[in-house]
Amino acid sequence: MATATLDDQEKKAVQSEFDDVVNMTASAIEKWLDTDESKSVGQKKGGDDESIGHQSGERIIAILKKKKADLTDDDYVHMRKVVSYVKRHSAQKPKEVAGSNWEFSLKNWGHDPSKK
Repeated sequence: MATATLDDQEKKAVQSEFDDVVNMTASAIEKWLDTDESKSVGQKKGGDDESIGHQSGERIIAILKKKKADLTDDDYVHMRKVVSYVKRHSAQKPKEVAGSNWEFSLKNWGHDPSKK
């Protein structure tokens, strides 16, 4: 699948939204992804042992470790996906957040809902 090339303005907008929703550092996401809670949530695709969100977390770490100039169009496509997921999932906030699958899932996507 070919990805459309984004112009600088679109890249800036995607980067800004990504920076707003991803409120965990690369090292915090790495630590989180190592936990049983992280591995316990999310949809798995095609017999894969790792959930889509867990895979996304690994991709987010790679993106956060890159220099902006080194980000690819595919990185920006994933960043858009992250923004969309976090916004959509955040709207489904349960009554009890602490220790919920909802919280764990968001953290897999680089967003800690307990942080402001």
